[in-house]
Amino acid sequence: MNGHDPQTTGQSDWTERMRQGMPSSHRWAYLDHAAVAPLPTVAADAMRDWVDDLALNGATDWNHWRDRVERLRRSAAGLLGADERQIAVIRNTTEGVGLVAEGIDWQPGDNLVVPACEFPSNLYAWRHLADRGVEVRVLPVDLDHVGYDEIEAACDEHTRLVAISWIGYRTGFRIDPGRVAKIAHQHGAWLFVDAIQGLGAFPLDVKAMGIDALAADGHKWMLGPEGAGVFYIHPSLLDCLRPMGLGWNSVRHAGDFSNTELDLKPHAGRYEGGTYNMAGIAGLEASLVWLDGLGIEQIESKILEITGHLCEKLTAIGGLVSSNRTPEHSSGIVSFEMPGQSPRELMRTCRDRDVVINCRDGRLRASPHAYSNRDDVDRLIDVLS
Repeated sequence: MNGHDPQTTGQSDWTERMRQGMPSSHRWAYLDHAAVAPLPTVAADAMRDWVDDLALNGATDWNHWRDRVERLRRSAAGLLGADERQIAVIRNTTEGVGLVAEGIDWQPGDNLVVPACEFPSNLYAWRHLADRGVEVRVLPVDLDHVGYDEIEAACDEHTRLVAISWIGYRTGFRIDPGRVAKIAHQHGAWLFVDAIQGLGAFPLDVKAMGIDALAADGHKWMLGPEGAGVFYIHPSLLDCLRPMGLGWNSVRHAGDFSNTELDLKPHAGRYEGGTYNMAGIAGLEASLVWLDGLGIEQIESKILEITGHLCEKLTAIGGLVSSNRTPEHSSGIVSFEMPGQSPRELMRTCRDRDVVINCRDGRLRASPHAYSNRDDVDRLIDVLS
């Protein structure tokens, strides 16, 4: 016998294969995917190819670029368990939040429910509705640990929407969108999900969970560039949202500029009013195809394994972990404190040692991806201790 655990060896081999596709791993212990992730080789190559094509040929290959938009739409639909006609290609999560917030036909006396711990983009758009007579019910929470009972208690017959993050950006608290959808639907409300901190890291089925609308851009766990993302809307709500940002690309006859009839596309493509971020779409589409080939369930397993190992190591050196690490609520984000030490100073020291973490809410935040390994964790622990 060689003394190796076959299961552990298999996991190590899989991680190494993924790691070979991440050039950043040659230098950095990059543990900050909850902020902005480095690009895999496949995404960087796709973006360079687009730039070279534009530089050498202008827009002569525009139809080929447009095909890539549709491939991204199909990849995103597969990742979400949706139909591709339910997917719009957008720039970022904020744009998706705005499509819902500004698109609903709000009436005075309506209310919506949103936890106080949301990322600002998933708060400002809703608070901006107050001057239209919409009551914005902001739930007080502990960290980002949102309770189902609190959501239920905040809803009534006038609730039009519940807006939540699938995974909180502060400590990585993961909520079950399916349970929240049931609560919302029992009160005749819709569920909007900000999925940016989970999509690409964990499986999600919008149909099975009953999610009504969802947005996420790709620069975190989907390993894409900034400025390219996806928006999902349930078909029954398509005509309930007044489209924002209408343009030449919102109509069935997109490209026929002599026809100015307002005949909206009968699918989510109506929200894609103008030109696309073709470079960003090239990168995100390549990353999603790559991640799909690696397997989302395997990615989930590896992320939970490496974050669990990180929590054990942090506890061993006196770190205080704030993240809820129960199986139902754990994610790729680990929030922690080192008593008596400044989080900002530690973050800077880590960066000087080629270890990348971040700070949120006065605590340190580490967010390894599936290609992160135990050596990366050890490098962080060495700096912290």
